[in-house]
Amino acid sequence: CCCQCHFCSMSTAVVKYCIVCLCCMYKYFCVLLQVLGFEVDTVNSVQFSNHTGYAHWKGQVLNSDELHELYEGLKLNKVNRYDYVLTGYTRDTSFLAMVVDIVQELKQQNSNLVYVCDPVMGDKWNGEGSMYVPKDLLPVYRDKVVPVADIITPNQFEAELLTGRKIHTEKEALEVMDILHAMGPETVVITSSDLQAPLGNDYLIALGSHRKTKADGTKMTQRIRVESPKVDAVFVGTGDLFAAMLLAWTHKHPNNLKVACEKTVSAMQHVLQRTIKSAKAQAGEGNKPNSAQLELRMVQSKKDIENPEIIVKATVL
Repeated sequence: CCCQCHFCSMSTAVVKYCIVCLCCMYKYFCVLLQVLGFEVDTVNSVQFSNHTGYAHWKGQVLNSDELHELYEGLKLNKVNRYDYVLTGYTRDTSFLAMVVDIVQELKQQNSNLVYVCDPVMGDKWNGEGSMYVPKDLLPVYRDKVVPVADIITPNQFEAELLTGRKIHTEKEALEVMDILHAMGPETVVITSSDLQAPLGNDYLIALGSHRKTKADGTKMTQRIRVESPKVDAVFVGTGDLFAAMLLAWTHKHPNNLKVACEKTVSAMQHVLQRTIKSAKAQAGEGNKPNSAQLELRMVQSKKDIENPEIIVKATVL
């Protein structure tokens, strides 16, 4: 079905549902959203020759003045009414602060606008967390961005950074998500963690929490756990893919985080399994696939993106 939903994406590459993508997202993910019925405008936070999973890259980082100029162009043509804003990777604090100003202005025009933020800051390797963006982005995300976001998709390390709390158990993860809810977002999804999965060591845990205020003022929270099979490879762009897919499926299932996450994670599994199969075939038996061979097979996965077979089920907590 085709939704007339406008979306602004500030990403590497993402607006009738119109989305504006502000920040670095791969061009394939804009196509993904278009395939799912969204109109997408894209503002690139960075313009790189290739993603940073390669040994080398060249390019430019957009700053706040440049973002402001692009947004003013949209305003002059009166095409700056959006239903969603999606943000991902950026390396510039002034750009990030300008994103907040733009989101607040867009919400004044459309009170139903949903802002989906992937607070890309770092990750854990072998149990140790490390930031791969400038450290001065953290207070901007924590104090300015997260409070205006409706949906956030941090990994475990990013959730720990935003709250100042370490996560060792599922109970602690749920407490961290409560803190994040209190900061602003109605929906919090910790996209990956190093928590022990009930299904075993070959599975990766994601946790989701959706908090809604009912008409009588009371709050209702839906919490879920998703266990997905680990894939023995390092992919770049999975966080972008998760955020874009979650936006699409929460739009289609606005009051059912369980179904939205099942479709998101199942689609991702189809993409990753197709990618690793292709990468191994290209690398040859006994050889480790390189970054180019591990580029996500998005186009080849079009059918799975449009209508994913549910192969990963979520557990309601």
